[in-house]
Amino acid sequence: MKLLIIQTAFIGDVILATPLIEQLRRIFPDATIDFALRKGNESLLQGHPHLRKVYIWRKKEEKYRGLWRLMREIRRERYDWVINCQRFAASGVLTVLSGARHTVGFDKNPLSLFFSRRVTHRFGTAAQPIHEVERNLSLIAHLTPETPTTKPEIRPRLYPAAADYAKARQLGAGYSTYVCIAPTSVWFTKQYPAHKWIELLRLFPAETAVFLLGGPGDLPACEAICAALPGHKVLNLAGRLSFLESAALMENAAMNYVNDSAPMHMASAVNAPTTAVFCSTIPAFGFTPLAQNALVVETGEALDCRPCGLHGYKSCPKGHFRCAETIDPVVFKIP
Repeated sequence: MKLLIIQTAFIGDVILATPLIEQLRRIFPDATIDFALRKGNESLLQGHPHLRKVYIWRKKEEKYRGLWRLMREIRRERYDWVINCQRFAASGVLTVLSGARHTVGFDKNPLSLFFSRRVTHRFGTAAQPIHEVERNLSLIAHLTPETPTTKPEIRPRLYPAAADYAKARQLGAGYSTYVCIAPTSVWFTKQYPAHKWIELLRLFPAETAVFLLGGPGDLPACEAICAALPGHKVLNLAGRLSFLESAALMENAAMNYVNDSAPMHMASAVNAPTTAVFCSTIPAFGFTPLAQNALVVETGEALDCRPCGLHGYKSCPKGHFRCAETIDPVVFKIP
């Protein structure tokens, strides 16, 4: 059997699709499993033991030409099933024109009418949340009937290599305890403010080392936090580590402090202790941490403007950002 998973969205979305790989490999141990994603995310799946091939859509460089080229590559494989995790048209085009015997995706995809199988995309409630991983696994429920030996893998999974762990050990050497903080987010309203992170860092024991994580674009924000804490053991690693090196470092941290963003899912994927801050978004959307040792922190104030959106905004629509400003750092887990 030949299977293709399509998830060409962002870093966190790819990580939250990895339980599909785990479950399909468990049910079909001899199957060929491939994955299609957007350029920039491919290193997440580097050396993945259950994947044969990772397709890369060069969306920024050649959006439509690249999509056409990718579609032709996929068609040559003649997959038995193409499993589309996304709700957007581009992934729908890849699915419909894939030449696969069977296709499946969410009913909110504009091309889902042409899929072999459409699955209802549902959000949960605070009382009955539905995690994004559960939504993704619903796409293959018909292929993987659950038995005591085929229970779905709810937690995402990444596979750092020996070299990634060696890098993490090198960074952690000489510190009795270290924590990781990923202080930024693509969306301003999903990001705990810098001055609040600084307040939190001042609560840490003097011997605790702090590694600030992020991409190259997060370097200035992380540097500002370092500059506000002279004499503290705060090291700016933004832009210096690969995804899998970051995951390896997080795995052995005493705690990982993250926003509702990709680093939270990265921590889940290596079952690392996690404290996740939810500002404008809410846990009921289904993107909570899945590590065994995980805490969600959010405002205790009843705000009629929260949530203001599924993904967040570049600024607070109300101008006060109380969903973040009212979260006291004293409620965080301190190592």
